[in-house]
Amino acid sequence: MFCPKCGGQTLQCVSPKEYRCGCGFHFFQNVATAVMVAICWQDEVLVAVRARNPGEGLLDLPGGFVDPGESLEGALVRELQEELGFDVSAQPCTYLGSFPNIYPYDGVTYDTCDIFFAIRLSEKPVIQPADDVAACQWLKISDTPLSRFAFESTRTAMVRLQQFSL
Repeated sequence: MFCPKCGGQTLQCVSPKEYRCGCGFHFFQNVATAVMVAICWQDEVLVAVRARNPGEGLLDLPGGFVDPGESLEGALVRELQEELGFDVSAQPCTYLGSFPNIYPYDGVTYDTCDIFFAIRLSEKPVIQPADDVAACQWLKISDTPLSRFAFESTRTAMVRLQQFSL
């Protein structure tokens, strides 16, 4: 691997997250942060159908990566606006947990920490899928097909939602 400081092909992996070069440069591969949200109305949850890989055509919860300088709540509001055309800035959200995940993209595998929120709505919103969402569907929380979700973290989150909704 090439060192970004000296340019030499001398960057060595010394642990699963640490790289070092003889020039003194240290690089730490930290976990990327992502948010996902269960938008709930009565006994249903809104799920997204992924428009792209990884997991194209599989189910997911709306959300995405947290941008640099952005809070979890800010990322949640931004992602739902981008993906669904839905403004949740005035909606209270409940933190339900965080789960490790692996996100393979374009030949690179990213380790992520996916933070899970839930929002309970009093009215069913009009949703406009966009960005990396091909379609949306409302499913019964108790009957969600866990095996159809693209990521292990989302399957785990859905189990947590089912327990929380009892």
